[in-house]
Amino acid sequence: MKRVLIITYYWPPAGGPGVQRWVKFAKYLPQQGWQPVIYTPSNPEMQSVDESLLGDIPDEAVIVKTPIHEIYGLYRKLTGKKASQKEVNMVNSRKKSLKERIVMWIRGNLFIPDPRVSWVGPSVRFLKKYLKEHPVDVIVSTGPPQSMHLIARKISKAMDLPWIADFRDPWTKIFYFKHLSLTAWARRKHKRLEQAVLDDATRVVAVSPLVQEDFQKETATPVELITNGYDEEDFEQRVEPDGYFNVTHTGQFSADGDPVTLWKVLSEKCSKDKEFASMLRIRLAGKTDAQVIASIRAAGLGENLVDLGYQNHEIAVREQKNATILILPLRHEPEYKATIPGKTWEYLASGNPVLGIGQRDGAMARIVNQTQAGVVFSWDDEASMAKYIDFCWERFKSDTFENPTKGIEQYSRRALTKKMSALMDSIMK
Repeated sequence: MKRVLIITYYWPPAGGPGVQRWVKFAKYLPQQGWQPVIYTPSNPEMQSVDESLLGDIPDEAVIVKTPIHEIYGLYRKLTGKKASQKEVNMVNSRKKSLKERIVMWIRGNLFIPDPRVSWVGPSVRFLKKYLKEHPVDVIVSTGPPQSMHLIARKISKAMDLPWIADFRDPWTKIFYFKHLSLTAWARRKHKRLEQAVLDDATRVVAVSPLVQEDFQKETATPVELITNGYDEEDFEQRVEPDGYFNVTHTGQFSADGDPVTLWKVLSEKCSKDKEFASMLRIRLAGKTDAQVIASIRAAGLGENLVDLGYQNHEIAVREQKNATILILPLRHEPEYKATIPGKTWEYLASGNPVLGIGQRDGAMARIVNQTQAGVVFSWDDEASMAKYIDFCWERFKSDTFENPTKGIEQYSRRALTKKMSALMDSIMK
């Protein structure tokens, strides 16, 4: 069996969107003749824990771990915040305290490209020795954190191995890059490192067509598109609808993606339609910023709110299947035009309609429209949102709510793993 070294910071029992992509690839790679060798920290910073994902790790997988030293302990000490109190993304546009600004400056300018850079040197030394005794055919690095690509770049050169740089998110064009308080010197270093990764990788992989296009403008290295997806096996569980009109969001829900216009639409409909008010449930299954909860309550929807907090992936899928409408609000950042949230693909697989909020000409809207999975509105399009909610409510009451999607099979984890394994086969020496 061919062997692929996968360098990843995120791995079960850690939960969250950064974990699932390569756990699912690893699950199906042995069926394509590839043995996954996972290299990951033994003591990562985990914002959430999801032990249900451990069941996706195949018996063939080899897990190799070494310790990492990080600065997030310093962040909590200076700000007084516990790990569980951190925001969905603390690098955002909100006003920060002096302590937070100091920590952000340190993080942005002294730890380039990210706080995991301290793991690069020890990992390179370890993997040089490890791979001499346990050779592999291909290397894959997946980021963020982008430090994983720096490890792979050095190992690829030292061991003369083909290397795929897998970008789950952009690097210098990611939405929070502009919030890092970077000096001009730090910006230049980020750009130099990004360019070196793009140019030295054997192949670059992007998860969004717009990110693929951006990267391909910057390098002669071929940039492939392999999106995120859904695992058919996750959706085999039977879920009986609870009978409520469930407006559901799963996964991380950040303050800069707060869909205040939608809350206003739902509130006004509740005030006009008592039956709707009694049947409406806003179900949140995932880590949600306090500002979003406050916004829902401020709209007078507190009694309709069901905040489940963080849930494991199995329960998140159950919530998706139980939804009447799945809401998909993007962060209110221009860079998010190129982003397709990982939950998008599972929303498609649920068979329930998607109400997207963001750029109508963005990458997420393109997928929702192509698959006929729902509709996408701009953030402040109150009239169109109200009309769509009315339409869904009438369909719900008449029990004629069908939402046939189109062509989503290409986004199954099995199909995507075939695509990834074919890419690895093509670059293997």
